Amino acid sequence: MAQNILPFEGQLPRIHPDAWIAPTAVVIGDVEIGADSSVWYHCVLRGDTNIMRIGARTNIQDGSILHLNAGAEPLIIGDDVTIGHACIVHACTLKNRAFVGMGATVLDRAVIEEGGMIGAGGVLTPGKVIGPMELWMGNPARLVRVMSEEERARFDKTAPGYVELSKRHRASLA
Repeated sequence: MAQNILPFEGQLPRIHPDAWIAPTAVVIGDVEIGADSSVWYHCVLRGDTNIMRIGARTNIQDGSILHLNAGAEPLIIGDDVTIGHACIVHACTLKNRAFVGMGATVLDRAVIEEGGMIGAGGVLTPGKVIGPMELWMGNPARLVRVMSEEERARFDKTAPGYVELSKRHRASLA
């Protein structure tokens, strides 16, 4: 067992063989990570009091912290999600193609619907819902606008870019 993949009370994380976990990231407990997802340097994913589920091709960038609430709210993250550098994502739901900008915080019971986005440094307070293709910014985060398909398509390049970059990191560290 890798030193950074740790059981909690007998529950070992389940990580798809094609996913990449940086050597300085820590994944603990009831965490499931899908194919081609990546967890970057100095991240902490702690599934110790509930479940954490992360889909395919999702990237959790350097220094982010992911956690959940004891018995109440799990952390559910879909496919092709980007969580930027130094984010806090806690006991919420991020649906497919959600985007969490650098340094943003997403709190308990909040939801980012498919294609929704919180901008860098934003704070999505408990129970708030970002709708499909909506861009929210600020502290507390508020709706700025609904993005066009063209605008949102630029952000959709991030997830496949991180799949490729994670493969290069894996090869470089082998």
